[in-house]
Amino acid sequence: MNPPRSWSPQPGMIGLAWGLAAVSLLVTVLSSTPMTRLFLGVAALLLLAAAGYGTYVRPRLSVDDAGLTVRTLGGAHPLPWHEVKVRLVTNRRLGRETPTLELDWQRGEDEQLFVLTRLDLGTDPRDVADVLHALRP
Repeated sequence: MNPPRSWSPQPGMIGLAWGLAAVSLLVTVLSSTPMTRLFLGVAALLLLAAAGYGTYVRPRLSVDDAGLTVRTLGGAHPLPWHEVKVRLVTNRRLGRETPTLELDWQRGEDEQLFVLTRLDLGTDPRDVADVLHALRP
């Protein structure tokens, strides 16, 4: 039996987003010009949304003997091992290779693709893929 493992956005990044959102809100309230209030208000809302999302989806991916569980805004999605394909995909953008972890789930006619990045997992997707392949029964 393998102990449960999980991956989440880094707490420091989420804390930074909450802090920047608070500062943006404070500066928005203290600002004297309407245009500055508008731009900072939008920035504060975006930072609040990002911080709330990062907090809500923790842990983003967890794994145990039964399979994987991916958390999204829609809740937790349990994925049994025999219904999920784990792939590491590397995309080249702006001269830089970016790895992503793809979890392709299919049960009958239902299917769903979960794409997880370094920000989602808090670590390199290559390392997570290695662990998932090693834990897969």
